[in-house]
Amino acid sequence: MSEEIKVDATMDLKGLKCPLPIVRVSKKVKDEMQVGQVLVAETTDPGAHADFPAWAKTSGNEIVKVEKGDVSKFYIKKLK
Repeated sequence: MSEEIKVDATMDLKGLKCPLPIVRVSKKVKDEMQVGQVLVAETTDPGAHADFPAWAKTSGNEIVKVEKGDVSKFYIKKLK
């Protein structure tokens, strides 16, 4: 049985293209989230599957779960 992830915020980024999803998520995580909180980014941008993991690695945050589909969901945990 998988562990349920507590979601603290959700961002609707559907219809936005690179770099806007990363720019908006980065600002939200930096300015509004506390360490340990999880943000779900919902996006239709196919580039997000490369962009979000790269951003998480360089920013020191973690992608804890990805749900792929017409609307992909990235569960991002703020680590610092």
